[in-house]
Amino acid sequence: MTFEPLYSLSGLFVGALVGITGVGGGSLMTPLLVLLFGVHPATAVGTDLLYAAITKTAGTAVHGVHGRVSWKIVGSLAAGSVPAALLMLWLLAGVDRKSIGVTNTITSALGWLLVMTAIMLIFRGPILELARRAIGERMPPGPATILALTVILGFCLGVLVTLTSVGAGALGVTILLVLYPRLDVREIVGSDIVHAVPLTLIGGTGYWLIGEIDWPMLFALLVGSIPGIILGSLLAPKLHERTIRIVLAVTLGVVAWKLLAG
Repeated sequence: MTFEPLYSLSGLFVGALVGITGVGGGSLMTPLLVLLFGVHPATAVGTDLLYAAITKTAGTAVHGVHGRVSWKIVGSLAAGSVPAALLMLWLLAGVDRKSIGVTNTITSALGWLLVMTAIMLIFRGPILELARRAIGERMPPGPATILALTVILGFCLGVLVTLTSVGAGALGVTILLVLYPRLDVREIVGSDIVHAVPLTLIGGTGYWLIGEIDWPMLFALLVGSIPGIILGSLLAPKLHERTIRIVLAVTLGVVAWKLLAG
């Protein structure tokens, strides 16, 4: 059990950005561990999933106390994501996770998801407007269709998050805003965060059972990230969030290019 201060410094940096922008730590932490510290992608994903489960629990409590959670959305997402997460863990348990094929699959999926996250950070408004116009030109979907689409979204998020630890934040929230245009944005975000807790906990526990968790690294990350999130939350009102999001999107784009270029 060796404590590595650089992990804590990285956790502080990522936690501060999460506090400022609200973007999930998986979009930042997993590629940082892979590229900067040379951590194997499977170990980075598994450790980051448990890291996310712990850090998002506090966010769940805040949103729950303020009533900013739609439990119907949370339940519908979980109906799809939990079976998907268990399926992915079963598949990962049956393969050689150190093989080049599995490593490349995780790295490529992570890279493309970072590209999509960067696009959502910059162009979420226009994308939402186009989607709502397209839906408005036809008959609006009924409650049963919206429910089915939410479960399908949950399944997709379960696959993506379990494989890469990325996807539940920017991508999930954007699609939920299209499906539920009448809901307050804060309720959508709160529901997404609450849903992410059991999903990341199941994923992280599964990676633990197959031996892909680095516990000293997880502890060091939490030592830095918890004060980082608090610091970022305090700084957020004083900063120009749009500028921060653009800088973050460009950073994610560069990281994605490095992952995909190999």
